Amino acid sequence: MWKSLLIGAGLALCAAASQAQAVIDCNGWQGGARNIAEPWEQNSTTFANGAIRVALLDTVEPAAAAYYLLVIHPPYDELGSPGCGIIGLDESMGFSSMDFGALSASYDPAAGLTLRVGVEIFEPDTGGFDPAILAVTMNQSTGDLSPRFEIP
Repeated sequence: MWKSLLIGAGLALCAAASQAQAVIDCNGWQGGARNIAEPWEQNSTTFANGAIRVALLDTVEPAAAAYYLLVIHPPYDELGSPGCGIIGLDESMGFSSMDFGALSASYDPAAGLTLRVGVEIFEPDTGGFDPAILAVTMNQSTGDLSPRFEIP
């Protein structure tokens, strides 16, 4: 029985890992201020002495993939505006759920700040949900956001 559970968990992680993650421009429909999940105090936080701001977005629809991760970060442009990216599966689908309360961060000087958060991904073929760990590494010098799935 344990063997089949481990195999099933491994297959679910492989399915999640095979899906793409996208960095979406903050000017898209997902980035509207009304999409910041309530209560704001519990669904937003800062890192790097406030230079990096992160929030959970809930777009309501599509219901099976309505959650996105908003990341506002350095560097700043010539007008003083920060970089901004939204992480989802693609431009039309986010995640089925996101455990924002368990969001964690680690820093590696060579790579940058990496955020990790548990998500679920809707699997249209089965109608089920696959768990995954979304990791997003940001380079504050270049503004690059690199999302990926990790195996816990």
